[in-house]
Amino acid sequence: GKPITMLFPPEYRDEEAMIIERIRNGDRVESFETIRRRKDGTDIPVSLTISPVRDGAGRIVGASKIARDITSAKESEERIRMLMREVNHRVKNQYAVILSMIRETNKRSGSPDVFEKQVRERIMALSRSHDLLVSADWKGATVADLLLAQAKPFGREDAIGLHGPALVLTPNAVQYLGIAFHELCTNSAKYGVLSGRKGSITLNWKVTDEDGDRTFQLTWTEKDGPRVKAIAHDGFGTVVLNRVAPAALNGTGGGTYDADQVVWALQAPLSYVEAFQRGAA
Repeated sequence: GKPITMLFPPEYRDEEAMIIERIRNGDRVESFETIRRRKDGTDIPVSLTISPVRDGAGRIVGASKIARDITSAKESEERIRMLMREVNHRVKNQYAVILSMIRETNKRSGSPDVFEKQVRERIMALSRSHDLLVSADWKGATVADLLLAQAKPFGREDAIGLHGPALVLTPNAVQYLGIAFHELCTNSAKYGVLSGRKGSITLNWKVTDEDGDRTFQLTWTEKDGPRVKAIAHDGFGTVVLNRVAPAALNGTGGGTYDADQVVWALQAPLSYVEAFQRGAA
């Protein structure tokens, strides 16, 4: 017959001497995790339980060994480690975004009360986006679900029309588009459709393909609401809409305002926006 050491990968062969020594001393080896080799040459993680076998006089005459395949457990552990690394990365990113919001809001707030209110609302907006990601195991969220989650605190969701393909956003896109949608809704609640009972908001998005370059295009159009007299162009919301959100998606964006309507448009490479890339049409 073949030696038992054939089941040991070379780097694990010293274990057998250690195990035999412990058995000779009357010790039980329990839940000893290691690697063994199958007959086909592939390695497998196992958990060993080895007990001394004694004769009627109490002398050790052998050993009883049980080897359990722990491949599934090890795979689960690796998935958990990967998830924790991802969560750690996301939490650090959230901290950076929150600190940036606090800093920029502080620059533009006229009083401590206004500062506190705006920071609280913006952190809650981040929380709503975060809730969508958690419910989907951090795989992403759809454009429609994200906008409706951000619009819900303002009421009048019935005034919002959504038109676009089924598309799951990356966690990064969820975070930054969520902030953008919150600022658009906040602006509308102050000056536009969400401040009253008139008018409508339409969110259109589509994917274009030009010579293999696939682009995500999104447009927020608000019209037939109260006549817009003036909107501050140096506020944090404008910075988010024109710079922060587009830059986070490696894209461009900007808004136009007049007395009759408000339009904000963003375009970005689809690879920065969509969580699950589809084949080109």
